[in-house]
Amino acid sequence: MTPPASYRFTVRLHDIDAAGVMFFGHLFRHAHDAYESVMANLGQPLADLIQAGVRLPLVHAEADYRQALRQGDEIRVEVACATLGGSAFTLGYRFCDADGVLRATARTVHVHLGPDGSGSAPLPPDIRSALASLVQAGSCA
Repeated sequence: MTPPASYRFTVRLHDIDAAGVMFFGHLFRHAHDAYESVMANLGQPLADLIQAGVRLPLVHAEADYRQALRQGDEIRVEVACATLGGSAFTLGYRFCDADGVLRATARTVHVHLGPDGSGSAPLPPDIRSALASLVQAGSCA
């Protein structure tokens, strides 16, 4: 099985709160950065999709924190497509440290909007194909 797409970052000072751990909302910023990077690597850069009028808004997000993420931690975010429906898809994110320890997980649900933005529409075939390549289970190891 091919490993899931991944994105790397270092926890920076601006990511942490007064307790010295990553502020909870910043995990979603890194998940979104990973999504943007992975889509570009799949030949579907979000900037190009937006310019072409394709809208894939995030309609649900959730996260689980297993261990604190602290300044200087090197993190690899593994991205996999958990579900791929007619007009929506769910991405799963696994935040793993340099030792392969799972530190956090996140999940985002995105819906493809029709041209007028008033409702969902079928995913374009090229986007569906790109996302299908991410339908797999990831592992930090």
